[in-house]
Amino acid sequence: MSLTPTRAAETHQLADHSVDRRMALLALMAVIVGTGGAMGAWILVKLIAIATNLFWFGRLSADSVAITEASVGFLVVLIPIVGSLIVGLMARFGSDKIRGHGIPEAIETILFGESRLSVKVALLKPLSSAISIGSGGPFGAEGPIIMTGGAIGSLFAQCFHLSAAERKTLLVAGAAAGMTAIFGTPLAAILLAVEVLLFEWKPRSFVPVVVAALVSFAWRPFLIGSGPMFATALALPGSSWDLLAAAGIGIVVGLEATFLSTALYRIEDLFHRLPVHWMWWPAIGAVVVGFGGLIDAHVLGAGYASIEALLAASLPLRVVAALLVVKGVVWLVALGSGTSGGVLAPLLILGGAAGFLMGQFLPGDPGFWAMIGMAGIMSGAMRAPMTGAIFAVELTGHFEAIPCTVAAAGAAYAVSVLLMRRSILTEKIARRGRHILQEYTVDPLDLLQAGQLMTRDPATLPGSMTIAQTVSFFAVDAIHRSYPVVDPEGRLLGLVSRTDALRWQMEANGGTVSLADAISDAAQPVAYPDTPSGVVADLIIESGIGRIPIVDPDSRRVLGILSRQDLLKARSAHRLAETGRKRFIGRPERPATP
Repeated sequence: MSLTPTRAAETHQLADHSVDRRMALLALMAVIVGTGGAMGAWILVKLIAIATNLFWFGRLSADSVAITEASVGFLVVLIPIVGSLIVGLMARFGSDKIRGHGIPEAIETILFGESRLSVKVALLKPLSSAISIGSGGPFGAEGPIIMTGGAIGSLFAQCFHLSAAERKTLLVAGAAAGMTAIFGTPLAAILLAVEVLLFEWKPRSFVPVVVAALVSFAWRPFLIGSGPMFATALALPGSSWDLLAAAGIGIVVGLEATFLSTALYRIEDLFHRLPVHWMWWPAIGAVVVGFGGLIDAHVLGAGYASIEALLAASLPLRVVAALLVVKGVVWLVALGSGTSGGVLAPLLILGGAAGFLMGQFLPGDPGFWAMIGMAGIMSGAMRAPMTGAIFAVELTGHFEAIPCTVAAAGAAYAVSVLLMRRSILTEKIARRGRHILQEYTVDPLDLLQAGQLMTRDPATLPGSMTIAQTVSFFAVDAIHRSYPVVDPEGRLLGLVSRTDALRWQMEANGGTVSLADAISDAAQPVAYPDTPSGVVADLIIESGIGRIPIVDPDSRRVLGILSRQDLLKARSAHRLAETGRKRFIGRPERPATP
């Protein structure tokens, strides 16, 4: 009999992180993915510029222009409708995966689609987003580039023999690279990958994402430009009370994020009730966008100029109020219609406008408080507090404001999780019948050892028992599917199961052979009392055996058995740790029992 604890069950061979040499391979591949993500971002920026010039200025040019510079009269209502009609047709006859703001679709592909995106999505998503934004759609490029960069990483990964987890790493690496190239925010892109996309924090995924983001950042000066995207001179207040004010703004924009998320999906429900095909919904929503543009052209397009103006405090209060109200309405209706576009730039405008208006009553530069509002609303809406805090300071280059952005992001995050069951991103996934938990916790199985969960002193069978006796035992007396077989000293010889007994009964020979001889050639996986229960769970999966003997590492005596049912005790212990409340200090003494 060969007892094989296997490498997984050897506690001294375990490490803090699950990593192997393939991490280095993924990091090398991430160099190519990072380059591809940067190129994809550059192409998307140029496509948006071309579409903007065609729709609003009637010329073929890739020069960056602002829609507010166009003079088209009442055509401001018609142009968004035309663009949305094109997007609807592309979604209907191309791929419906181009609908929406990109990040929920990326999450769904990662968690439920083995991180496999198609060439069609990689081509149609940036093109449809460019048409949508270029024709006045009130969106930013971040959602589309996350989907496009992710598609580049996924397609590259599909060219090689990789696991689904490795494809996920390269998909997210491409998404982080695209976001870095657009905004010049590598740290925020990495944090977004961790908080929103990866659903893990492992060296295998973290290191390649870092590599891809930094490679993209290195390409950015040659493709899009260097320096912070919104490098603005802000006068930062110098009082410790600023942290309290920032937290107050965080609470307000957290409420704003809650309202926007709720309103978005209420509007989406209204579109679902329309008696027309969803292909026409974007055009219907674009009617509202067009009339919003008549009120104030600043609400059209990505609005990066508006973000910069908010930070520079150069907009009149009337325009800021219009941004807050009109931009919010047209963005909610357009996104609720299912067209192609992102959420991040509109959120920055809406949070920045709220922060700017509150900044009128606070010390310091209103542009500074606009930045605080941007950090808070991103945290509250997307449930990514660290991303929100860092993204705002990377955009502006004011890293000295991190304490205030963290205060706002933390407050907005707290409000959001208390008032909303899901974020603006995960609600869309939940409506498709898929629930995801955005919490990073240690696996309860990894906290408890096999000796803590095992059933002690299990029933065993002696190695001297014959095959005939074993068949009779399983037919009449057995209550478990398998039993450890031991020698007279209690040392493990192997495991015999009901399947073995049925096979021996069918063979109808060897009835006088002892169990010790019958199982002598079988390799038996075992574990030790100090083996993490998660390792034993992996051993059960790998071996296909439902019960793993727990033996003394020196004597090989059977100490217990760990079954699938026993593993559920870890879940029970975890729930008890979460809900069982006790008081240890200042607890009144119980009277002694006489």
